[in-house]
This record gives sequence, structure tokens and C-alpha cells, in this order.
Amino acid sequence: MKQDFTKPATDYAKQVAILQERGMVINDLNTAIFYLRHLNYYRLSAYWLPFEVDHKSHKFRPNTEFNDVLNLYIFDRELRLLVLDAIERIEVSVRSQWSYQLGHLHNPHAHLNKQLFDSKHWENNLEQLKKEISRSEETFIKHHRNTYKEELPPVWAVCEVMSLGLLSRWYSSLQPKKTRRSIASIYGIDDNVLQSWLHHLSLVRNICAHHSRLWNREFAVIPKLPKSKSGLIIDQFIPDSRKIYNTLIILLHCMEIISPQHNWRIRLKKLISNHSIPVDQMGFPEDWIKRNIWNNPDK
Repeated sequence: MKQDFTKPATDYAKQVAILQERGMVINDLNTAIFYLRHLNYYRLSAYWLPFEVDHKSHKFRPNTEFNDVLNLYIFDRELRLLVLDAIERIEVSVRSQWSYQLGHLHNPHAHLNKQLFDSKHWENNLEQLKKEISRSEETFIKHHRNTYKEELPPVWAVCEVMSLGLLSRWYSSLQPKKTRRSIASIYGIDDNVLQSWLHHLSLVRNICAHHSRLWNREFAVIPKLPKSKSGLIIDQFIPDSRKIYNTLIILLHCMEIISPQHNWRIRLKKLISNHSIPVDQMGFPEDWIKRNIWNNPDK
């Protein structure tokens, strides 16, 4: 039987007192109140959970400091920004390939051809695309709308207003194997693997965009791991893992292809080092730092 919620709201001073009662070391009360004011006690609670002896009592391990929690929070925020940076580049690249291959292997308005897509999802995807086009204020969209008779602009224009989630759904419903493989081959993977990666990355992107916890999250949708055509990357993944490590491998693999001069690897390793993060809670294997994919001397 459900019960009434009876917990009262507490002010910042009381929040600090609760943390101290549970064993958290707070060296500067004003600093703690400042961050509680701007970050929210409830939001920060996800980051002090790993420091608790057990969740029932909420007691903290000896010598747990507020700064330890804050360090983990800041790391997670910077990790989200770094992940978003890579996902943005991947999204733009796949958009480009989706439009290029559809335009050249079929025609500029291939997205209007129901025969090229899974009929169960094509209408919904097209309807969603129309909505994104209708609310777009982009000059090139207005130009096509005012100049040409076709219901929608060509693929190389509409792809620019697609969200990653919608792009993922369009690729998923794409039927011609040749077209699917032409897109996926750019990234050195099978088309079904790319389909899975796009779905997974669209969910990761939404987590980052909504400022949600990322570092030790267990994902409900895990990416399919490649089994062929991918060289050494096959050995870099952790099978059946729901943590972010495999996601980072995907991002790094794609970055090597679409941005060969990137320094994303260095930035991630430096971020982990600067914040002294226990990477096991992110699904990292013990020997991760020795693995080939993390040891390109130029990046």
C-alpha cells in the first residue's frame, strides 16, 4: 500500500547538518552551502552514494569529504561535455553519409520513397521529419520551401535538421542492404552494428543533454559489439557490459576515422587522471591503460 510523503523541505544549513551527522567531513560550511544552493542536495546525492557504507543508514565511510563528492560531480559534468563533443562529430558524419548514399544510390528525395524503408516505421519517421522541418528557422529550409514544389527538401538538406534519435530511426528502417552497408563501411563495421550504435549513442546523447549522471550509469540499451571487419577494435570491448567503457571505445573508434588528428583520447585520460577517478565503476578493465586503443603516441 502506498503511503503519504511526509518529509519536510529542509534549508541549506539543515542539509549540511544532515551530511555531518552521517559522517561527511565538511571543512568549509559556506562552500558546502554554496554548492548545495546551486547544484541541489537531491542531485548531489547520486554522487555521494558511492561513499556510503550502506544505503539504508546513509552513513559515510570514514574520512569522506564533501570535496570528494564535488570532485566526482565535476568529473561527471566534464565527462558529459567530452562525450557530447565526440557524439556531435559522429552525428554530423553519419548524417553526411546517410544523405550522400541515399542521394547517389537512389535519388535526392529518396526519403519520400516508401519502398526504400520499413513500411511500419516510414510514415512515423516521415511525420516526425516534417515536424522538425516545419519548426526549423534555417535559411536553407525556408529557401527550399519557397522555391521548390517537392513536399520536403532533398536528403542533403533535411539531414541537417534531424536529431540523432530520428537519424537512428531512419537508418534502422532503411531496407536496401547495399545502401546500409555503404554507410556502415565508412566506420569499418557491419550495418547491424551501426544501427545498434546509433540507437545507443542517441540515448547517451540525451543523458548528456539533460545533464544526467553518466560516469557509473548502467545502460538499459547496450550497443552490439562488432565481430568482423573491425580489426583490433573487436578485442577492446568488454562483453555484456552495461557501463560506459564500451561507449567510450565506440566514440574513440569513430573519432579515429572521422577526425584523425583528434586529441580526444588524451583529453579523456587527462580528465580521469586529474580527478583521480576509480574507473572500475565505469566498467574499465584493470589493464585498460595498457591496451592498444588507449596508447596511440600521437593522440
